[in-house]
Amino acid sequence: MAKSGKKTSPGSIAQNRRARHDYFIEDRFEAGLMLMGWEVKSIRDGKVQLAEAFVQIHKGEAYLAGCTITPLLSASTHVIAEPQRMRKLLLHAKELSRLFIASQQKGYTIVPMSMYWKGNKVKCEIALGKGKKQHDKRDASREKDWARDKQRLFKVSRQ
Repeated sequence: MAKSGKKTSPGSIAQNRRARHDYFIEDRFEAGLMLMGWEVKSIRDGKVQLAEAFVQIHKGEAYLAGCTITPLLSASTHVIAEPQRMRKLLLHAKELSRLFIASQQKGYTIVPMSMYWKGNKVKCEIALGKGKKQHDKRDASREKDWARDKQRLFKVSRQ
């Protein structure tokens, strides 16, 4: 059996790898999603993109915006499928207030990290992140390259 090129865990649907590059991740939260039937079918088929997604807090509720769920061709004809609609995130009141207060501080934002299955429910892992400056991104890249080179050196020296 051939392996696919993606590095995802068994219950994983989609990951936002760009978020780790652009933000220092501080706190993580697990949120449920309010979805329509056609969206769940599309998610099962793997037609989700989190790359441009972000979380917005409006009137005391959190919403996932910018997440694209492409409708299937066999979607119901009586439902108008909107691929980029705002989807409500289900969080506890304490978590919402904590996210709201933190997101009001300068440089902090709420980013979706991944979407995954938990039982038969779709969950979204969101995180509180502080934006990286350009020099921070270069430093992180330099450290990553050095760690890779170090592994190569140790591997060569052991042989």
